[in-house]
Amino acid sequence: MPQNATAAGVLGNATPYVKPSFRNALPHYLPLGIFPLLVIALIHGGWWLLPPFLFIAVAGPLDRMLGLDGRNMDPANTPERRLLWHNLPVWSWAVLWPPTLIFGLWQILVASPFAIWEDVLLAILLTMEAQAVFVVGHELIHRRTIWERRLGEFLLACASYPQYATEHVYIHHAQVGTPYDVGSAPKGESFWHYFPREVASNLTNSCKSARQRLARRRLPVWHTSNPFWRYGLAVAFWYALTFWMGGVWAVVVFGLLGYSCVFSMKLSNYFQHYGLRRVRLPNGRWERVMPRHSWSADWKFSNWMFFNMQRHADHHAMATRHYPLLQTGSPDETPELPGTYGDMMNLVLRPKRWFEKMDPLVDQWRERFYPEIDDWSAYDSPLSAARPDAFDAIVEIFDAAPWLATKIERNPELLDALQDREFTDLDLPKGFGPDPESESIARRGLARLYWTYEMGVEEMQGLIAELPMADARDAAEVVRNWSNDKAFQIGMHVVRGNLSPAEARTAMSNLAEASMVAVLDAVVADFVDRAGPLCAGGAAVIALGDLASREVDPGASINLLFVHDGWQPGENERLFRGFNDSLTDLARDSLLFSPILGDSKAGVALPLGGLAEHCGAAAPGDAPILTRARCIFECGNADIDSRFVAAQLGILRQCGADAALLEALRQPPENAPEAGVYAYAGMRGGLLELERAARLLQLTEVGADLKDSAPSAAAVFKHLGAESLAEAVTAWRDLQGIARLVGGADFDASSAKKQVKSLIASACGHQDFDALDSAVAETAFRAAAEIDSLVARA
Repeated sequence: MPQNATAAGVLGNATPYVKPSFRNALPHYLPLGIFPLLVIALIHGGWWLLPPFLFIAVAGPLDRMLGLDGRNMDPANTPERRLLWHNLPVWSWAVLWPPTLIFGLWQILVASPFAIWEDVLLAILLTMEAQAVFVVGHELIHRRTIWERRLGEFLLACASYPQYATEHVYIHHAQVGTPYDVGSAPKGESFWHYFPREVASNLTNSCKSARQRLARRRLPVWHTSNPFWRYGLAVAFWYALTFWMGGVWAVVVFGLLGYSCVFSMKLSNYFQHYGLRRVRLPNGRWERVMPRHSWSADWKFSNWMFFNMQRHADHHAMATRHYPLLQTGSPDETPELPGTYGDMMNLVLRPKRWFEKMDPLVDQWRERFYPEIDDWSAYDSPLSAARPDAFDAIVEIFDAAPWLATKIERNPELLDALQDREFTDLDLPKGFGPDPESESIARRGLARLYWTYEMGVEEMQGLIAELPMADARDAAEVVRNWSNDKAFQIGMHVVRGNLSPAEARTAMSNLAEASMVAVLDAVVADFVDRAGPLCAGGAAVIALGDLASREVDPGASINLLFVHDGWQPGENERLFRGFNDSLTDLARDSLLFSPILGDSKAGVALPLGGLAEHCGAAAPGDAPILTRARCIFECGNADIDSRFVAAQLGILRQCGADAALLEALRQPPENAPEAGVYAYAGMRGGLLELERAARLLQLTEVGADLKDSAPSAAAVFKHLGAESLAEAVTAWRDLQGIARLVGGADFDASSAKKQVKSLIASACGHQDFDALDSAVAETAFRAAAEIDSLVARA
């Protein structure tokens, strides 16, 4: 065995270790070869500009020619004092660069012995070599000795980026691979989106880090130990020197060229961690940094020229390790870039090709190291980067409720609602009780008491009244934001098992009514303020369908009638337009309501006497809209509500005598799909058929006895003693509520991922999704048979 090697292998690599020696360090002196070439070019110009260009350009071809390196030094048995020959080229480059740059600036700005094109090429040459500032500076700011770290900061200052010394060491290395680190690009984020965020966060986060470190020592921000004093002085030196030599325009160009070096550095930052994420552990901590969390390469010539910069995975695993001790790992431990650094930089600039190349590799990495995770959407979402403090909640929502996930991505401020005492006081922390079951019972009891008993419509209206609003348009926005927060809290209680779908339906119904009434009240106040008192008579806003029967699920449609009495045609039309406009604003980007699109309106205005004609205009086979209709708001004559109820009863009696209508309601649904969770609404014995049957029975059997102008189907069936049908329709409503909460309208639960299916089954009271599917088929079969019997008797 050669004397410069040992028998030990490393990281699964059978290649023997090499020992520190001048011979092994000699290739790392190659970067110093640029300095004589630069000096000659700065003195003579002309054709002497070519050699340094060629020197800088050979890395890519020579990487392919010389291939991979594969050699490692033993980090455990190599003390830093034995690395002198390897440290000399780093120190030499750091010492030679500042005078070379100053000489270059002098030649271009002061002596100016060259033509314009030569000055331009010299500036480009200096900028290209200045990119190595981040290679050498990065190596030095990780050293233990103060003088090396200060030298690294001074080098970074010539590129106008000394704050990198704080941000990289104290933030990037601590938070790499997590949403807290802007420098770790998530999968799907292009470089062009990444770059401005990364540059801005470097400055803000490094300032914040410096302030926090001073605060822990009880020192003010202006204390002399604040590193930004050093950074500022170093940058001021370079800019003052440039201004003295060339004036204002030279300063501008110097700054732009410096940031072109930053641009180059950010290219490598981007692909060194693209798509690689550290996983959140059950204890709430991030897994420790391992070689798997950085992309690496091991091209021999680039290792020589850039001081093993490519061995980035091992650098993050051991940040203080000197460059010659950085290890190259096996593919089983370290993800490998599919090309040289030069290849990657060219690819990064073209996002489409970058994603085509790298995203499959990221997916392979995830399958290899984290086979238990089948959904990475929370880790990849820009929301996690924007709100890393709420990452646990984001993961929970993305895993179980994809529809809610789309809402918080559009409105990240919804996550703030989970910090309100109104939520935290109900969603008690784990570990407060004697056992998990007792804790769950306590949470459910508190949430049920608060949202179904304490927070009724009047209580919500009182809270809304305390919100500052300027006019009706402002009221729509304020109420929408407030109701979104409340709806999100209710939804999260369902996701966490604190509320059942039925209880959430009660809370959502109260919330919907309180929100609409508040907006309608603001419209009337605006109208009266601008146009004077309402005309004689009155107007009522009538809720229809689910809004009326208090069966509101997320994404409910606003379906209203604006009924007036004692007004002449055309009177107060602007009031009804205001109702429609404000309710349209309320429904925009709402968790409670579906948007009102195009020419659609929230409600239709008609006189009380026109109710019968409007009710008769329903599509054949549909239940009359007044079977579920309830006044939620009135203005003007307070007696209009009772007059509407009287008119409603009269119209429903006429409908009950309409043989053609009743016969149409008796018909079972055509082309009904096979029974299953995905078809709970349209199948035989499903929600739609049960609703039609309930309205038929309401018109023929129990309408006058219910004492409710908008009875639910369950109430109709219970009144008739058909308890099994009442339970069936309640089950379909529960299934609809949880399905809309987690997946939105038209959600096919049968194709959902495992966590979503589990939540749906649990919310509906079943052990797993297969049990729920079986129960749905069985319930639908029984319900269809019982409906046929009831309808035949009706």
